[in-house]
Formats: sequence, C-alpha cells, structure tokens
Amino acid sequence: MRRFLRPGITLLLRMLGVLVSPSSVRSASQKCDEVLATPLPYSAFSASSVLAGGDYGAGYAKLNRRGGAGGWSPLNSDRSQWLQVDLRGRKQITAIATQGRYSSSDWTKQYRFLYSDTGSNWRAYRQDGTIWTFSGNWNSEKVVRHDLQYAIVARYLRFVPLDWSEEGRIGLRVEVYGCAYWSDVISFDGQGVMSYRFRAKKMRILKDLISLKFRTTKGDGVLLHGEGQQGDYITLELKRAKLWLQINLGSNQYGSILGHTAVSSGSLLDDDHWHSVVIERYRRSVNFTLDQHTHNFRTNGEFDHLDLDYEISFGGMAVSTKPVSGGRENFVGCMEGIVYNSDNITNLVRRKKLDTSSFRNLTFSCAESRTFPVFFNASSFLLLPGRTDADTMSVSLMFRTWNPSGLLLFSPLVYGGVEVSLMDGRVTVHIYVSQKQSTRVDISSGSGLNDGQWHSVHFLALESIAILTINGDETSSVRTTLPVMVRTGGSYYFGGYFPRTNLSPTQRSFQGCMQLIHVDEQLVDLQAVEQGSLGTFENVSLDMCAIIDRCVPNHCEHGGRCSQTWDSFSCACEGTGYAGATCHTSVHEQSCEEYKHLGKTSDMYWIDPDGSGPLEPFKVNCVMTEDKVWTTVANDLPEKSPVSPDPELSTVLQLNYSMSTEQINAITNSAEHCEQHVAYHCRMSRLLNTPEGTPFTWWIGRGNEKHTYWGGSGPGVQKCACGIERNCTEPSHYCNCDADQRQWRDDSGILMYKDHLPVSQVVVGDVRRPGSEARLTIGALRCQGDSNYWNAASFNTPASYLHFPTFRGETSADISFYFKTSSNYGVFLENLGNTDFIRIELKSPTTVSFSFDVGNGPVELAVQSAAPLNDDHWHRVEVERNVKEAVLQLDGKHREVRLAPPQGHTRLQLFSQLFVGASGGQRGFLGCIRALKMNGVTLDLEERAKVTPGVKPGCSGHCSSYGMHCQNGGKCVEKYNGYSCDCSLTAFDGPFCTEDVGGYFETGTVVRYDLMSDSTASSLRDVKSALSPLPTEANLTQEELSFSFSTSNTPSVLIYLSSRTQDYLAVVLRHNGTLQIRYNLGGLREPFTISLDHRNMANGQPHSVNISRQDRIIHLQLDHYPSVSYTLPEASDTEFNLVKTIFLGKVFETGQIDPVIIEKYNTPGFVGCLSRVQFNRIAPLKAALRSGISSAASVQGVLVESNCGASPLTISPMSAAFDPWHPDSAGAQFPFNEEIVSRDGLNRDSAIIGGIIAVVIFTILCTLVFLVRHMFRHKGSYHTNEAKGAESADCADAAIIVNDPAFTETIDESKKEWFI
Repeated sequence: MRRFLRPGITLLLRMLGVLVSPSSVRSASQKCDEVLATPLPYSAFSASSVLAGGDYGAGYAKLNRRGGAGGWSPLNSDRSQWLQVDLRGRKQITAIATQGRYSSSDWTKQYRFLYSDTGSNWRAYRQDGTIWTFSGNWNSEKVVRHDLQYAIVARYLRFVPLDWSEEGRIGLRVEVYGCAYWSDVISFDGQGVMSYRFRAKKMRILKDLISLKFRTTKGDGVLLHGEGQQGDYITLELKRAKLWLQINLGSNQYGSILGHTAVSSGSLLDDDHWHSVVIERYRRSVNFTLDQHTHNFRTNGEFDHLDLDYEISFGGMAVSTKPVSGGRENFVGCMEGIVYNSDNITNLVRRKKLDTSSFRNLTFSCAESRTFPVFFNASSFLLLPGRTDADTMSVSLMFRTWNPSGLLLFSPLVYGGVEVSLMDGRVTVHIYVSQKQSTRVDISSGSGLNDGQWHSVHFLALESIAILTINGDETSSVRTTLPVMVRTGGSYYFGGYFPRTNLSPTQRSFQGCMQLIHVDEQLVDLQAVEQGSLGTFENVSLDMCAIIDRCVPNHCEHGGRCSQTWDSFSCACEGTGYAGATCHTSVHEQSCEEYKHLGKTSDMYWIDPDGSGPLEPFKVNCVMTEDKVWTTVANDLPEKSPVSPDPELSTVLQLNYSMSTEQINAITNSAEHCEQHVAYHCRMSRLLNTPEGTPFTWWIGRGNEKHTYWGGSGPGVQKCACGIERNCTEPSHYCNCDADQRQWRDDSGILMYKDHLPVSQVVVGDVRRPGSEARLTIGALRCQGDSNYWNAASFNTPASYLHFPTFRGETSADISFYFKTSSNYGVFLENLGNTDFIRIELKSPTTVSFSFDVGNGPVELAVQSAAPLNDDHWHRVEVERNVKEAVLQLDGKHREVRLAPPQGHTRLQLFSQLFVGASGGQRGFLGCIRALKMNGVTLDLEERAKVTPGVKPGCSGHCSSYGMHCQNGGKCVEKYNGYSCDCSLTAFDGPFCTEDVGGYFETGTVVRYDLMSDSTASSLRDVKSALSPLPTEANLTQEELSFSFSTSNTPSVLIYLSSRTQDYLAVVLRHNGTLQIRYNLGGLREPFTISLDHRNMANGQPHSVNISRQDRIIHLQLDHYPSVSYTLPEASDTEFNLVKTIFLGKVFETGQIDPVIIEKYNTPGFVGCLSRVQFNRIAPLKAALRSGISSAASVQGVLVESNCGASPLTISPMSAAFDPWHPDSAGAQFPFNEEIVSRDGLNRDSAIIGGIIAVVIFTILCTLVFLVRHMFRHKGSYHTNEAKGAESADCADAAIIVNDPAFTETIDESKKEWFI
C-alpha cells in the first residue's frame, strides 16, 4: 500500500505549531511496526472451520512457524471461510503479511481483510474507494507483506480467502504489524453534554485545531458546538449520516448572514464504526478532514477571528437562545481522542475537570452493537424458515442499497407466492394467487429508497388483508384486499431467489445490506445462521455491511451531478460547460485567439482560460481583425455618466463587469496587450491637480490598487495625455480639466498597463464646488493576443529537453498540446514515480501513444492517423485520466478510451521532475511543442527554453497548418506568435479575407482604376510582381474577372476594361435585365458576345459573376450554377493587348469605344451595388474605398461603402444540360419545356413541325452565307450566338462597320486582320 502526505495540511500544522495525534503521541523515531500476532497464544486464533485429520488448527497460522500441520486449512475451500485473530486489545495496525501452509501445496492467492473492535459488525479494509482485495501467495514459503495505505485501529482481525492454490486447498499463515493504542472513550446517551469552559468569558480565536473520533448508529446529532453573542459560531453535526461543519466568523454586510459557511463530508457514517475528524483553521483558511479525505476551503465574510463566549460543548448544545442553536438532536454514540486546541478533553473528563452533570450515567467504554447486518451481492441469498400453512404472514427488515431495483424477499405460498421488491426506488409487493384462477395483487409505497440510508419494511398479510408499511410510518401504510386467504409455505428467501419454477419473482437478486430481520414477528438470530444451526445461505457476508458511497468523495468535478449503483458511479455534466466521465475537460476553447484559428469570425463566445481548472467558463465578445484578435469585456457605466457630488466625501463610481475578478484576471494574465479607454468631461472640475500635488481624482484597478495617472499616460506619471504630448489647453497644467475653466473640456486616452487593469472604481473629488460638473466614461476592457496559446519551444537535438516541477494529477489529470515535427518518433513528455509514470510519445510517423501506471501495471493507449504526423504541420494531442477511464485523442477525431479496472489503484503518484521533449535523454523529440497545458495550467515553455541548451523559444511555420483559413486568395503571413491573412491583393477584408468590400453606386457614379496611364506605366513595371500578374507590356493571354452585383435598373455597364488598342472586355445589363459579356481581342470585325437571354438579373437580388479566359477558352460561372465554357473563333486574337483602365458603373474614356456600349448601356449609368470586384490580382473597388491602398483608383460621383454585395441566394448545383435558363455551349436558344414532351419522351407532331422548320432555316442560312461571302470579299466577320448589331443598326452590316474616327487612338501596327 502507499502512504500519502498532504503538503497543505503539513504547512498548516507548522503554522499552528501543534501536532495531530488522537491520544498517544509517538516520536518520529518510533516506528509503528511491531510484530503483534506471533506473541499471541494459540487461543487468540479462531476460524470458520478446521480441516479434519490433522493439526490444521487456527493457532498454528503464525508466520514462519512449522507447528502442527504448518498452518491453518479449513474444512472446505470456499469463500465463506475465515481466519480470525484476537489481539487482546485495540491496536494500531500498519501492515499485514501472509504465507502458505508449510511444505504443502496449500496457499491463499487473494484475500480480504476485515477488522472490528468487538468481534462483530466487521468492517472491510477499503482503498481507492473499493473493498480492497489483497494479493497473497503463489507458493507455500514466500512471505508477501502489504503496508496499509492508512493505519487502522482494531482488536479483532479476519482474513477471508477469495482464491487459493489450484494444486491444493486454502492454506494460511499470517502476521500483523503495528503498535499499542490507547485512548479515552466516552459514551454519549443523547442526554449528556460536555461543556468546556474557557479561561476568559470571551475568546477571540485566530487559529483552531480540533480532532476527535466518533462511532454511532444514529444518523443525526451534534458532535460539538460553540457560539458568541456577535453571531460567530462553529458546529460539527451529523445530518442524515453526513458530517457537516458550519462556521461563521462574521461579516460587515447584513450582520453575520453572509459569513455563514457550511461544508459536508462523508456519508453512511451511522455504520457503528470509528471515524476520525480533524478541523484545522488559520484565519479564514480551513482544512476539514474526515477519514483521510480533506476539504480545503475559505470561510465567507471578511473577518479572521472566531469570537466565542464562555464555552464549547461536545455531544450536543448547551442551553442557548441563539436561533442557530434550535431544533437539533444530541449525539448518541461514542467519542474518543477529543482534543481542542491542545487540550485533551476526554482526559479532562476522566479527571473530572469538566462539567458532566447532564450525564445520567457517564461511562468510559463503548457498548457493543446490537445489530447483526447481512451483506448481499448479486449471487447471494439467505433462506430462513417460518410457519407453514399459517393464515398470517408477517415479515419485516431494514435495508440499505444504492440500486433502484432488487429482490428483498420471496416466499412461496401454498397457492402462489409473495414477492417484496425494490423497483425504481419504491417498495413493491406482488402477491401471486394460483388458487382457482391465477391473479396478482400489487401494492407499493415509498420513494427514493435507494439513497444508501437504512429503511424499514414491514409486510403483513392477515387472512384476506395485506398491509405494507415503510419506515415505521403507519399513517401512510398501504392496504389492499386479497381475493383469497394467504396460506404460508414456510420458506423465506431474502436477497435472492434463483430456483427456476413456474412462479418466479420479477427481481432475482439484491445488492445491499439487511438487518433486524423478523419472520413471524420473531427477530431472526443471525448468529445462529452463521453457526449453521438455522437456515442456509450462499455468498452472504454475515455480521458486516460493505456498502460504499462512491459519490463521497465526489469525483464529479465542476458541479457535475453524481449518481451511483452498487458497483459504479456516473457523472451528469449537462449544463456545467465540461465533459468526460468525471466532468473534468472543458468543452470551450481557452481564448478568442483559439476560436479565430478554428476559422471563427467575430461574435460572442464562451471561453475557459484555465481549461479543467477551477475557473468557470464565461462569455466574452471576440472581435477578429485582419492581424489581431480582441477580447472585450464591457462594464455597466454608461458613456458620459454624470458625477453626482457627495456633500461630505469624494464621489465613488463603482464599475461592475459581466464576470468575476478572477475571470478578468485570467484574460489579462494571458493577453499580450490590454487597454481601456477613459475620458473625463469637465466644467470647473479639476482632475489630477499637479504632478507633485494630491490628485483630485484617482482610480482603483487590479488588486484594489490606487492609481493617479490618466489615459494616455503611464504609471508614476501624474499627467493626462495632453500633458505627455504638451498640448493642454493651459500650458501650465498637465490636464485640460486642471485649468478649471467654465467651458466644457475633456481629458481622454488609453490606459495600457495591463497589470493595473481593469478599472473597478473611480473616485472623483472636485465636484462639490458651485458650478462644478463632471461626466465620466470608462470604456470596455480590450485585450488582444494569447501568450498561452502561442507559448512554444523548438527542440533542436535529440538530447534536448525542458524540465518542470513534478506533475500533480493524483485522481484526475488532463494534458493537451500541439506539436509539429518531421521526425519519425520522439517522447513528448514523461514523469516518473517509484513505479508510477506517465508518458506521451510519437511512436511512429502515424502513431501517438499515451502510457501510464498507477500501480496496477502499465497501460498504453495508442491512436493512429491515416496521414503521416511528421508532415511539419501542427497536430493536437489531448489526454485525460481519471478514476473511471483514460482517453487519448489526436486532432479531435482519432480517439481511444480505456476503462479503469473495477478494483485497483487509482492515485497517480509521481516524484521525479517532469521532462518535456525527452525521456531520460532517450528517443528525444525533434520539432516544436506549444500550448502545453496540464490540469488547466499552461507551462511556460518559452521562458524555460531561454536558459536551456538545445531548445529555442518560439516556433515558426504556422501557415503550413493554418494557411487554409486565409480564403479568396488571401496570403498567410507568418508571425512570431501566430499568423495573419494579408488581404491586400484580394477584393475582401476581414481576418480571413472573407468579408465583402462593396459600394453603392448612385446615378452617374464612376470608379476608374488606371493600369497603364502614362504617369504610372513605369511604376507599374517596378511593382507588378507584388500587385498584379500583368506582364510589363500588359499583353494578356489569360485573365480572370469576378464580382457580385445587385440592381433593379437597366440598362447599365457593370464593368468595362479598356486598352490602348481596340481590345476591350465589357459586362453589361441589357434593357430586359439579361446579362451580356462582350470580348474584343482583335482579328474580328465585331466583338465576341455571350448573351444570357433567358433570365432577368436586374431583380434586386445579389448575383455573382466569374469570367476566366485561357487563350481561346472562356469559362463563365454565374451564381452557384456550374461553369460553362465558350471558345473564341480561330480568327480571334488570343492576347488582350495593353490593358489600360478598369471602369465600374459607367465608361468615361477617350479613345475608340464600342458604340453599342456608349449608345445602348452607358446612360444613365449603373445604380445599385457592386462588391468583391477583382481583375486578376487587382481589386479596383476596394482600392477606391480604402484610402492609401492605391493612387490609381479614382471616384467620380457618389460612392457609399455598403455590405449589399452579400453572397447570392444559394441554389442547388445542377448540370448545364438541365439548367432551366442558361443556353448551353451548343447554341440552344430556348429553355427546356417539359409540357411539350409526351410520356414516351417524344411529341410526334412537334417532331414533324420541327423538321420542316429546320429545312427552311437551313435553306435561308445557305443563301445568307453565299450573299455575305459575295459582299465581303475583303472583310471578315464572325457571328456568335446572337445577331450582332441588332440593337443599333438596321442590319448586320451596319452593326459591323459603324465607327467614329473621333474616338480613334493609335493602334498597334502588329494587330492583324483576318479575312474569310
């Protein structure tokens, strides 16, 4: 077993200057390890049975002795056998040892250890929340010793074999180690109360040390109480078998009400076994220990002293009129080792130094328990006899259990049977009647009876009436009438009924305890059952109740609700903000920074800075910008709040925030920068006075510290921002308000020293003079950055590592971190104990493992990734281990869970330093680790790396893992503590380049972006690589244009790209709201047009357009429909020569322009919204709206930035062939009409008509081709899927040859004309 030392208790004891010892104080040099069993006489040993035919008696079961047959062996080798040792007095036991029977094949491989003061009411030794099973021997000679995890005090000991040699039978020799124990015991009968009078009438106590042991069968009673006239008190009390400590040191507010503090510990303390209590208090810090489990807490209120009057009482309350004293029962049971602040109370009572006049019969011994409990497991039953063929059936018992259902009793009748069961926490009786016809009568009573407390059941069937009574409450007894008279069968099965008969109960077994069993109104002698003279039983433990409260101590953390059955407990974590088997792991991210790197945008989010730590999660406003993430916490002070004068004192304005001080401190501690805007608006109200004088106004910040500097200044400088910048209204003052003028002035600025923030109070002193007025503004606390999230270290050699203090995670532990590496293996971290350890390791390029040992043998969990983990990308590892399970998770998706064994060690005990990056120098990790958090505490890797060879602080290369969050062409930029998205070459803004940049165009508004103006041509060549993919000569063989628009007005020019030649690209809306794209790259006599004739896009809804060209191939995508391809004719040029200017909304250009655009679409201009406009890597609209981006952009008219360019209404994708409005690339001119299709897919009349029309059209087309070739023997033209010039000329010829020489500019002589 293991020994535990609680550092907090040791430190407190040193402060108190006393030692805790129940009765006898042993020096440190005296070790409680004496041999106790061997010196005992033969008669001190007894057993359940002895093997016949030799000297196998219990008295020979002494370690290393060879007398008799060399040890004890029972008559039968089964689990009902036991070996008992009477130590002839109460002893303190610290260790036990076992050995097999000498020179034989008989030994015991596993056993349980029971102890008792009286030889009855046995208690099983427990460890780690379970009835402990000790490992024994594997041969007859080797001694196996176990040091107990905690010492016990008892006179009688029992060894109960559970497993033994397969080659032989049970064989056992034992030894017990410990030392003498003596203590004064006092018996309390519920009437007597001991009063310890103080030396002074009033005691003002700064520190307390109170210890005692108690034993009782009653679940309610006051163990000690003291109180004072000022409202202070201390009470130790049993309530429903739980121990409550109530203490009040007083409070300034509302009297002493707010000083009340109540803490409970333990449960099932009415088990008639000894329980140890220690209360240690120093000022407001309290350690409350019950049976090795300690609660550490601080009392409510503001005071440190416990003020008591006259006395403190034990066993009940002295006469008092205080309300706190009323209505409480006195203690019934025994106490020993009562020590109050170094005074041994029990010793004073024995010496008659205390008032015990209220005791009727004061005794210094503890009476033996009159109960004889029976313990049932899932395979147990107890069969007892009763009267046969009687017309009355009476059975009663007391039970306690955690299971909601189970069989309490089944008794076959002459005609039928009676079942008394627990079902869903209620006692239910099923009476089966098989006489004449089969019927069943059901009655039930009670609720919540599976709470672990003792409950009584009495069932009485008298002639034709059945009565069920619960907990002795006859007023609520349930009665029913039976169809026939009951005739008893004489057999009563308690706790289980396993025979398979025609009449079987609904429940088969029971897990729990019973006592005070009555059959036919007679108390059953269970000792006679144990001796085999009455009834029979199987797998029943007699004279003990081994019930365990698995919810005390409560392993459910963070307010998780614990529920249990007999074998296990579970935690309900709903509404706590935590998850896992014990509600240990936070479900929220630790900061706004972490939300950003999950791809989240600005919003309100829950954060939990300390993860699994004690700090509760809270909600903050996260503001994501392009390069920073701000966490904002608002206060309740309105902007420009008037300051009301106080007639006598300075005015204090209190600020309240939406979270606790601890939560705000968690934000500022991890932030890289914090700030808070403050402003003082004044009229004849001075602010700070002079740098050397006493300030009129100051503010209170973190830690209730007073600060006399104002926004824009710094600590120690009693000035305002204008005083620092030397631009105050009056040069002789350092604040505008200090000039004391009648005009309204203000002093405002930013407080930036984060260790002083936030502002919690502002004290304003100069508002009491006539005419003085002031208004105050305190902005929200704003913090950016998360030093914990980016805290990283780079391990450059296999032998490099960082070391930290020993990790403390005894019963629950969580570890999380990010790593990236190009290595195939490496140990991330390791911490060792004597045998315990934890290790997290990269075992292979695809496997991460978590291994540990808490004393039950090594356990390893491993998860595998489908993709290699040594890809130099960040990967996240999360590990949790608690008393129920161990969990390993990789990248949030690969997960393995391993349940803890039903019995075993649960406490992780480590002693070495924590090593990060290596395992004793072996299999060292090469790469980066960041954000290493263990049980809510982030380890400062960077600070330790600064002084460690082979390890460097920080780690670069975040874009390889997070760059995918930069969308729409945004560039990921590496930062020391993260990354940011550069959106300068995109048409978007925001932290991830996802926010549209749009503008509303009024009538006549033009946005112009010059690409090739004379003044910028040379500079463009210098910066082209950074701003645009345009080649130096700006001759493009490929381009991409994308934008979004919404309008209800037609016609209009959406976008027009001009050149120094006749080349251009235009996107227009025609009169009917349809879209047309016009391309002219030369080589053709008229532009290549793509007309979308069958949908009105001027419907006020947003639409997106994406046009891309590669040589002759043009791809067009509208909204969310699939992209459609078009091909320029062979006659067309493939270069867009000398691209000059981009126009948005209207064309305002000198030079040759397509007359169709000017005449049909350019007036009055585009009215509506354009957004996300981008031509290759140029965003002309963004440049026009953002000052300082580019001088090439200009605006004529009114342009208002707007978000109206939102994403178009999402339409489910469909193929172009079934697009109901888009003509496909094959030249289809009409929408597909389902109404003209017959059921077999053909409309024969339509087919005939269509054939005739096709012949006519073909004849006409042939004639036109002949005429065109004849008329234009020296000129060439190409007709696309629209008749060109139809809108502006009487015929196609006019549409092609219309040209105004006034707009002509110099044309590149290299431009070619192609003839058809």
